[in-house]
Amino acid sequence: MPPALLPDQDPRTPARIAASMHPVLGPDAVRAWFDEYARYSSATVTTTNLNRLEGWLIDPFTGDIRHRVGKFFTITGLAVDFPGGPVPRWQQPIIIQPEIGILGILVKEIDGVLHCLMQAKVEPGNPNGLQLSPTVQATRSNYTRVHGGKPVPYLEYFVDARQVIADVRQSEQGSWFLQKRNRNMIVEVDEDIEVLDGFRWMTLGDVHQLLAVDDVVNMDARTVLSCLPFAGVYDGDGRRESLVRSCSAGEGSLHSMGEVLSWITERRTRTEISTRTIPLAEVRGWYREPARIRHEDGLFFDVIGIGVTATGREVGNWMQPMLRPHGTGLVAFLVREIAGVLHVLVHARAEPGYVDVVELAPTVQCAPENYKHIPPPPYLDSVLAAGPDRTRFSAMLSEEGGRFYHARTSYRVVETDLDPLDEPPDFRWLTVHQLLDLLRHSHYVNVQARTMITCLHGMVAGLAGERTSR
Repeated sequence: MPPALLPDQDPRTPARIAASMHPVLGPDAVRAWFDEYARYSSATVTTTNLNRLEGWLIDPFTGDIRHRVGKFFTITGLAVDFPGGPVPRWQQPIIIQPEIGILGILVKEIDGVLHCLMQAKVEPGNPNGLQLSPTVQATRSNYTRVHGGKPVPYLEYFVDARQVIADVRQSEQGSWFLQKRNRNMIVEVDEDIEVLDGFRWMTLGDVHQLLAVDDVVNMDARTVLSCLPFAGVYDGDGRRESLVRSCSAGEGSLHSMGEVLSWITERRTRTEISTRTIPLAEVRGWYREPARIRHEDGLFFDVIGIGVTATGREVGNWMQPMLRPHGTGLVAFLVREIAGVLHVLVHARAEPGYVDVVELAPTVQCAPENYKHIPPPPYLDSVLAAGPDRTRFSAMLSEEGGRFYHARTSYRVVETDLDPLDEPPDFRWLTVHQLLDLLRHSHYVNVQARTMITCLHGMVAGLAGERTSR
């Protein structure tokens, strides 16, 4: 007898996800859990001179900063040539981390409703300590225990995954990492598993209602959640009707997927950007001081050293270099209805650290203060000028706290009346469903846009709205 064939996708999964978008816990219950767990898990972080980082070496010839065992990551220099770009040529420090880590969320049906096993986790770069994290968030060096610490809880469910809902390698910040990728996974379990301290089962609704609260849901959780095969369910709220339609392939789109893929290929082919690594000591326009490496104009970011004393982590004490951005980032999708279906304006954006030249980014992605001496990016004025009546989502969210120190970004969804037929070459109007289709594959949708997609999921369910401070 020939083996039974399985469907490419379980057709029940989007409906199960939609059913899980109802919150059971309130934000106050999550805050109480955070406050309770903070008694056992915390981190004290101090800045220190780069040449005093225990376990790290500064190469006497290149100036590169690397770990003594050659694992984790290295900070080196990068020379970039970008003819036709806003800045045609520059040099900068950059993180090289060739390991592919695992970012994974376990899900399980509890009383017939899908729940996520989420973790309250401290990262040294978090501006507020504990944030809501995936079940597993670990580099290869961490989960192979190069640091000599405790094993990563629940790792075995992802190393030997059986019921996989999502599994795709995705990029990280292409301006700060050189070709960094992580494996984003969502794995379902049927059996009962022990819930360790610092972990909690939550519905998707519980998680998504926290997206509108400053600095609670961390970047790694947001990128994994974006990979869910999500479909909206209309509940009669007219303001969300076009967004729900945007999640359905049957509602149509301004451009076909064939046209979208051809456009991405064309932008990748036409974009000329070349990079080469250079010694960190030779990077022009950057100055090394005892406590940091900084840009000559005080822009972009600093490379700093930190020392950490932590409880509730695999390792209790360590030192490391980090990138500390200047200013607050701004990331925004401009959105509008086209024939009754919400479309988002995406940008085919080139960054030096991308594996394949260009990825789809939000309409606006920048740190506004870095544009003092060069023209601002397109549509920045439209986002900054939008009032509350045009702003459908706004939250201040932190970027990855393991490599970036107090990196915060204002994420926004802003309505616009732009003519949909007047698209600049690097921009296209896409539906949410088209972005979800692209997310099934690597290196199409960048990490900032993946956060925006997760926020759009919350908006579909009516769980994400105006910014709320924690």
